Amino acid sequence: MSGLVQYVLVRGDLKATWPLGAIIAQACHACTAVIYQFRNDEHVVNYTTDMDNMHKCVLEIKSEEQLKNLSEKLKENGIDHKLWVEQPENYPTCLAVKPYPKSEVKQYFKKYKLLQ
Repeated sequence: MSGLVQYVLVRGDLKATWPLGAIIAQACHACTAVIYQFRNDEHVVNYTTDMDNMHKCVLEIKSEEQLKNLSEKLKENGIDHKLWVEQPENYPTCLAVKPYPKSEVKQYFKKYKLLQ
């Protein structure tokens, strides 16, 4: 599994109105969904084989617009991910990228800071 990382981006603007637990739940939903969606992918299989050594990086993105824009950029570049849209509100809250070697995807996330 060496070098595999899963990036998770969470909307920072939600911190003003959502409880912390609800925000964490959104990230958990996105991570679970992307792992299941790509469960047969070689990187996902390797990542989940050594569960005690998973590496995630949870970053903050400022707004819904920025989150949607990042999702489009990832799609355009063939980076598999799940944009989590809370239902029934149809409200995008976060996205999780399937596990990738860090060197393949870090350029998309270097401008974001850790979620605080």
